[in-house]
Amino acid sequence: MEEDLVDGPGVGEWRPSVSDEADPGLVDEGLRERKKRLTRSMISGTATMMFVQRGFDNVKITEIAAACGVSEKTIYNYFPTKESLVLDREDEITESIERSFGPGAERTSPVEATKAMIAEQVRQLVAYVRGANMSDMSPIRAFTEMVNDTPSLRAAQFDMTERLAQVVARAMATRAGVDPEDPEPQIAADALLGLWRFYYRATVKYGNADTSPDQFEKLVLSEVERAGRLIDTGLWSFAMTVQGTDSRDQLRVAADASNEARKQVIRALKEAKAAWLQVTTDVSFQSKEKHASTPGYRASARRNVQDIRDQSQQLKREVHQAKQELREEIRQQVKEAKRAAKDR
Repeated sequence: MEEDLVDGPGVGEWRPSVSDEADPGLVDEGLRERKKRLTRSMISGTATMMFVQRGFDNVKITEIAAACGVSEKTIYNYFPTKESLVLDREDEITESIERSFGPGAERTSPVEATKAMIAEQVRQLVAYVRGANMSDMSPIRAFTEMVNDTPSLRAAQFDMTERLAQVVARAMATRAGVDPEDPEPQIAADALLGLWRFYYRATVKYGNADTSPDQFEKLVLSEVERAGRLIDTGLWSFAMTVQGTDSRDQLRVAADASNEARKQVIRALKEAKAAWLQVTTDVSFQSKEKHASTPGYRASARRNVQDIRDQSQQLKREVHQAKQELREEIRQQVKEAKRAAKDR
């Protein structure tokens, strides 16, 4: 079963029950908005439970409407498609990605930010199971298998994952000051979405009657941590294991190769950022050239020049910081490589 799993951030979609407790972030929510939110959540939760119990294709929208005490039209007002009744949190995940990866995000690595988002989803799942007085995680596995066994849900989840990957790429590119279509943000986004895919698979692996909620949380997050470490350090460490490398000289060669690759990436990013800055500056200049005769133009131009200088200084600081982080990371990698060699 696991070989055919849908690859996407799907487990966090499941909200099988409705809570009357308002989200702390919604304290200013009006009565009308709160009613709409709870109605939407109630419809999605009821539909999902019916899908899990009877199969997605065996449940009609009219049956869901009857179970919720609403009209079929009301359901379509909240959910444009049947699949969106299950995959109903794309907007919420998009906002979370933009907060975690965009310009205003905390100065942490993208991998750490992704792991934090996944950890929050795991905590929500475990909290639901505990709140429902369940002793194991089998309901979660039933949900993931229902999605996996339904072609239309698999297709919808794949499309959603592709859209979310572009959200990640744009957010990181904006923060780095490069073109969102550059290789670096695109490949990085695919790698980070890979953590969500792995999380999805881990829920099936450990979501069974033999796993308590506490065990589930520990096991899933442990494997996500391992997957994140692989992305952070690069594939060379895994490649050494595949190739059966065990000598210290070969470990040093691998570390040196990784170091050089990372330097090349930093150089490429520096060039890409400078190029993207030049493009945006040229566009801005062309626009302002048309309005050169307008009052205040010279003052505005001086401010723009100062902004460019400030951005250049910021770029220098970021490159310097990246170099320092690189040196420390390589030292840690070499230590781990030596430790691994001793253990063998």
